[in-house]
Amino acid sequence: MEEKNNYQVLLYYKYVTIEDPEQFAQNHLEFCNSLGLKGRILVASEGINGTVSGPKEQTEKYMEAMNNDSLFADMPFKIDEASGHAFKKMHVRPRPELVTLRLEDDINPHDLTGEYLEPKEFYQKMHDENTIILDARNDYEYDLGHFRGAIRPDINSFRELPDWVRENKEMLEGKQILTYCTGGIRCEKFSGWLKKEGFENVGQLHGGIATYGKDPEVQGQLWDGQMYVFDERISVPVNQTEHVVVGVDHFDGKPCERYVNCSNPDCNKQILCSEENEYKYMRGCTPECRVHERNRYVEEHNMSQDEINERLHALGEGESQAS
Repeated sequence: MEEKNNYQVLLYYKYVTIEDPEQFAQNHLEFCNSLGLKGRILVASEGINGTVSGPKEQTEKYMEAMNNDSLFADMPFKIDEASGHAFKKMHVRPRPELVTLRLEDDINPHDLTGEYLEPKEFYQKMHDENTIILDARNDYEYDLGHFRGAIRPDINSFRELPDWVRENKEMLEGKQILTYCTGGIRCEKFSGWLKKEGFENVGQLHGGIATYGKDPEVQGQLWDGQMYVFDERISVPVNQTEHVVVGVDHFDGKPCERYVNCSNPDCNKQILCSEENEYKYMRGCTPECRVHERNRYVEEHNMSQDEINERLHALGEGESQAS
């Protein structure tokens, strides 16, 4: 009988100087392809940031080869078991930055970063009444799951976070700031930036949510919902002791943890949506998106104009004028 979870998904990063990111990326893509891996890896002069999937034997070979390279000898890997690939293709791309903050003066985590907090330390500090827990991820990541009591910055991308902090400085001043992200890479720079901005008491969750959820002592406690991941799995569980659903359906506000993209290709917004509501609203997040001439839900289901108008009529919306 074939083993169910005979694949692995690896999440990793390392801030280390890479002399020629473009050449490195080209060589690394060939290496990954030779192992049959799939995933997305970013390479910059400041380091590497990647997620790859593949059969256990191949991912083990990949980790061994990376740790045998002096640049990545101490690079930790976060490992999830899987039943198949989490990506469709293999991409290795050179980038100016590993995480896009676009600061006037860039932060080097080797020179300046917040205090590393292991899962138990982070868990204990979350109970302190003088603590502010600040999510360093995007709004749609937060909406699927977050630490209990964490602040949700109203941002669509990481590069907007510094401006949000400056606009909400009073909320954070004089507090113990705990920041966290998926695997830890965003917090390395963001926590350093917070210190540069004058916030003195800044801690970051070492290894991110991915490490926190696997810690045998903490077991993901005080995490509600699921963790958003940037691959075909979309979400993974974190809290091993209880599961509290925090996501709400875009259309009816009911508990939901199922993400889909709006059927209007010009919109493509990620929304939480049940299968029932996906059918009912043709996956369009607004009335305008539902009647878009290139509605992907309509195309996928080869819907006739009569079928479209019937759904719209059920919603009390006007008929589509599409031909």
